[in-house]
Amino acid sequence: MPPASPPPQPPRLQQRSHQSNASVHPQFRSKAVCELFCRHCDEVVCTRGMKAILLGDTRVELFSTDSPPCRVQLVENDYMTRNCQCRIRDVACLQCGNVIGYHVTQPCEVCLDSCNNGHFWMFLSEGVKSKDREHFS
Repeated sequence: MPPASPPPQPPRLQQRSHQSNASVHPQFRSKAVCELFCRHCDEVVCTRGMKAILLGDTRVELFSTDSPPCRVQLVENDYMTRNCQCRIRDVACLQCGNVIGYHVTQPCEVCLDSCNNGHFWMFLSEGVKSKDREHFS
């Protein structure tokens, strides 16, 4: 299956996903950045991931990023989440084809107005493993 382009983002999402460091909530500035690897085939799928919790259910831990990941593909159709009105689409590893997360294609107003880090690419803990990035001075 040829790689598909991510769907166009609504204007409000575009504004929020390109936040400057000054406008990011202080609790997110000190979070460690990590590389994410597909748990099924060890392919690098993201080089700027961050540990996160799900806004709709804070008991769920996962990883997220604010930029389109390098080695994943959007699959199937959008669907609604259980906890809010966000529209999401599954994301699969390009190397092995396993679903390892999802992309919030259209965030709901409640989630946009909540304290968030502007990350709309989510990786499930059972789909990826992480390695903290080295900090070079």
